[in-house]
Amino acid sequence: MEQQSILTGLRANHFRHPLDLRATESLKQLPGFDLAIRTLLRPTAEQFFYLENIATSVLVGPAQLPHIYQLLVDACQVLDIEQPQLYVKQNPVPNAYTFAMRGKQPFIVVHTSLIELLNDRELQAVIGHELGHLKCDHGVYLTLANLLALAASQLPLGPVVTQNLQSQILKWVRCAEFTCDRAALLVSQNSRTVASVLMKLAGGSPNLSAQLNLDAFLEQANAYENLSQDQLGALLKEMRTQELTHPVPVLRAKEITQWHGSQDYQKLLQTRSIHYNGETTGGWRNW
Repeated sequence: MEQQSILTGLRANHFRHPLDLRATESLKQLPGFDLAIRTLLRPTAEQFFYLENIATSVLVGPAQLPHIYQLLVDACQVLDIEQPQLYVKQNPVPNAYTFAMRGKQPFIVVHTSLIELLNDRELQAVIGHELGHLKCDHGVYLTLANLLALAASQLPLGPVVTQNLQSQILKWVRCAEFTCDRAALLVSQNSRTVASVLMKLAGGSPNLSAQLNLDAFLEQANAYENLSQDQLGALLKEMRTQELTHPVPVLRAKEITQWHGSQDYQKLLQTRSIHYNGETTGGWRNW
């Protein structure tokens, strides 16, 4: 794979999306938010999810799927973040998620079907996306959102979680995803790699992925954006997304492509990089 620049001294606010910032502040001010956290995120819940995961998944390491482990190691170096555990879990639904709460050791889970869908560079972008949640301290809020998704179908919550609170948490999750797509870009340093992941998640399969056209998908993203030019289109888009945990893939692809071409991204890469294109110059180094 191409070599990447390592970003030294990188902080979350260097790449955090403005929507993420605003949504986080709004979430903290919601009545009932602290109660929901104390009720759902108990130490027993943390222990349960950790034990469930370690019992039913494969822990990646130097002696277990070492090529995937190296993707994690390199991504952590690029983002200047402490390395979490990484698990591979058998599941037919392509997905990856992060679990972190109360300062304990976080872990990332990647489903086998997602690994089968992506190439190594794309898989590392997904790992970078999940590391973005950890870099930005999304852990507690993200875990709360995941528990709410589970609780909605399996647990009686009563008055603990109001519909408004759940709606605001979903809105925060969607905004946080934009930030973590930026983390994925910082790891891959190629917007087409991140957009390709989103395309494959939207309509790919191990058999179809090689036939997909990324340029056509990005044109599709432009068409989706153009729907906002009239009031009805904007309303339909809002209705479509308000109950989702993630922004729609075409919107994410458009957003990350635009950020890749921005001065903010280029300046961040230039000022924080200590290595570039395999050349060693002054304070730059190979890895």
